[in-house]
Amino acid sequence: MSAKRLATHELRLAWRDFLAMATAGRRERERTVLALAAAAFAALHLVAAAALPDRLAIAAMDADGLQLAVTALLAMPVALMVSQAMESTTRLFYSRSDLDLLLSSPMPPTRIFAVRLGGIALATGAVAMLIGGPAIDVLALRDGARWLAAWPALIALGVLATVAAVWLTFAMFRLFGARHTRVAAQIAAAVVGAAFVIGVQIAAIASMGNATRFQFLTSPAIRASLPASGSPFWLPAEAVTGDGASLLFLLAAAATAFAATVGLLGPRFSEIAAAAADASFHSGGRGRVRPFRAHSAASALRAKEWRLLARDPWLISQTLMQILYLAPPAYMLWNGFGGGAASVVVPVLVMAAGQLAGGLAWLAISGEDARDLVESAPVAAGAVLRAKAEAVLGAVGLATAPILLFLAISDGKAALAALAGIGAASLSATAIQLWFRSQAKRGNFRRRQTSSRLATVAEAFSSILWAAAAGLAAHGSPLAFATALLALAMLATVRRFAPATMAA
Repeated sequence: MSAKRLATHELRLAWRDFLAMATAGRRERERTVLALAAAAFAALHLVAAAALPDRLAIAAMDADGLQLAVTALLAMPVALMVSQAMESTTRLFYSRSDLDLLLSSPMPPTRIFAVRLGGIALATGAVAMLIGGPAIDVLALRDGARWLAAWPALIALGVLATVAAVWLTFAMFRLFGARHTRVAAQIAAAVVGAAFVIGVQIAAIASMGNATRFQFLTSPAIRASLPASGSPFWLPAEAVTGDGASLLFLLAAAATAFAATVGLLGPRFSEIAAAAADASFHSGGRGRVRPFRAHSAASALRAKEWRLLARDPWLISQTLMQILYLAPPAYMLWNGFGGGAASVVVPVLVMAAGQLAGGLAWLAISGEDARDLVESAPVAAGAVLRAKAEAVLGAVGLATAPILLFLAISDGKAALAALAGIGAASLSATAIQLWFRSQAKRGNFRRRQTSSRLATVAEAFSSILWAAAAGLAAHGSPLAFATALLALAMLATVRRFAPATMAA
């Protein structure tokens, strides 16, 4: 197989994977999904038109101010691209079952590595272009065609982000070994993806007493600490705003970095792939022998769910970022911002708890790999589901307990409201997953939203309503009761639409 045929095969697989994720495996939905995607992309143009400054406002900005604004807007997508590329690279080594077949073919491993690396770079850049594309088009219409240079600039940044992610992943293989790199890379991917947003938000809180990131990034203190005009630091912003020389340099740097990465790391690709496959096969290891102790059925089921969650090889990257975004409100509590902290901490905490509970509930209920074994056990079906729900609530409680403790020290009333909201949001998310449960593999966790669109939307709105109710309760507003009733009414309505066998 030639490199061209392999690249075509990879593109075909990526397209099929996207359609399977978007349509839940139902081919009759493909046209509808593509039409909805086109409509959503068009709607993002309207959002960009409303959010971006007009031509006069852009013209009124000086060159340094424009560069700073563009650099600030680029920083977050670049961090997210590096995070996505790190996760994709890790999955390439640990979850792609066709590597053994490809590496045993006559094709050189370096060529296989180049094709796979190009696929990761393409997917990474595509996400950034889908998100940033509407803004680019609106700016080009308002301020001239020079902004269209942002399209190739985003491609170059996607390639550079992928190269950085690959070097980081290979460095982890050397430092931690194949057995521990999967976990280390997932943690690093989550931290890199959230670090910029969280770091800037904490810095804004510390210096200005609020969480306005853009105001902090464009403040005089930050502008004074950045490199002078003409520094390579500003090259991406110059390329995005239409400077031809900067754009050509950025494209050349991306192509050179890609070629150098393939040349230097390609020969080690088969070695690391083999080590990763061996680590995945022997990941269980032999644990410490423990004496047998009798447990109740409920206790054994809870322990089973917690053990499966702890052993899940991809759960870290899928949930850690949600937990990391609790850092800014936790910082507000730690530094004693008084009553103002409750307005931020309580809703964010409840929202994060609801989303986390939904993901864990999917793993425990729909992602049960030993379903036949559990159903054949001498335990009532209700007891099994209750134990699963208790395991989910216990995991959510463990993640949110430290922030609740700090909140209780500063504002007991807000802590009670947050505790009630966390419980309600977690129970609601678990109930929705129970009503719409469908048998699936735990490895399909990233595609869980495709099982039921109604369940996905209901879970999101449930978390939002409970977060609003908890925030209002923390402020003593009587509207909290009405919002909670609205959340319960929504749950009752959703239950009516659940499959009969599930809602029973």
